[in-house]
Amino acid sequence: MVSQTTAPAAPVDAPPPLLPPVYAPGELAALAARHGLTVSGARPSLPEYVRQLWGRRHFITAFATAKLTAQYSQAKLGQIWQIMTPLLNATVYYFIFGVLMKTKHGVPDYVPFLVTGVFIWTFTSSSITAGTRAISGNIGLVRALHFPRASLPIALALQQLQQLIFSLGALVLILLVFGQYPQPSWLLAVPALTLQAVFNTGISMMMARLAARTPDIAQLTPFVLRTWMYASGVMWSIGTMLQGDRVPHLVKLALEINPAAVFINLMRFALIDSFDGAQLPPHVWAIAAGWALVCGVGGFIYFWKAEESYGRG
Repeated sequence: MVSQTTAPAAPVDAPPPLLPPVYAPGELAALAARHGLTVSGARPSLPEYVRQLWGRRHFITAFATAKLTAQYSQAKLGQIWQIMTPLLNATVYYFIFGVLMKTKHGVPDYVPFLVTGVFIWTFTSSSITAGTRAISGNIGLVRALHFPRASLPIALALQQLQQLIFSLGALVLILLVFGQYPQPSWLLAVPALTLQAVFNTGISMMMARLAARTPDIAQLTPFVLRTWMYASGVMWSIGTMLQGDRVPHLVKLALEINPAAVFINLMRFALIDSFDGAQLPPHVWAIAAGWALVCGVGGFIYFWKAEESYGRG
């Protein structure tokens, strides 16, 4: 006979297992508030967010500089590519548009005109492209550390400004070779670039939020930028091409107040003697300041409103 053993029965008077208390949503929030608990990664108020960003200013500068240094670290020519890339683009555009399509006809000092347009356009397009990767390209940093996420698109826009300043030496050399010598008007390049930098940063933050939510935007952006470049007078003069009544007035107005065209033409006005005020739209400085204010402030607020969502999901 094989004896069978059974587990002893639980005492009749054993207490029931303890279950966690059930709270209503309002009661749970009140309990957390009573004990000083807050939501992890909660969006701060806008003034507090600005203060946090100002406190991270050294990180933003160091991050931008490190990105700039590492950008061409694997290439044998290194940082020379910061100058060579826009110059090679300008050379290609010169032969395609200036020579083959003859857009240089009627445009005095076409080479300085073209090179200035390419350098300034590259500043905007690179800032926007970098913005689309601000969150997704640094997702490990976003998920590991708590900091104002706007630091990333701002740092990447600052990186593009640093790269432009570095390559302006080549632009100045080209201007000198083609007979454009320093004038007092060259000082106007400083406010023009400042307004453009604010505009670029705002657009970069907008794209950072959109691409963080919809990654496919990063794939679409190059096509949008290419179309925008052709409409911005980088390789051709908007004023020369739109002479007469061949183009509706609204289309001409849209091309003239196009923000990329505005900033490009302001730099041409500052640096090229033959590009005078008659080739600028009326109130051009007010238009440039308006674009910088609307996109800079609007892009910052738009990015801040989604602060809690970055790096989640």
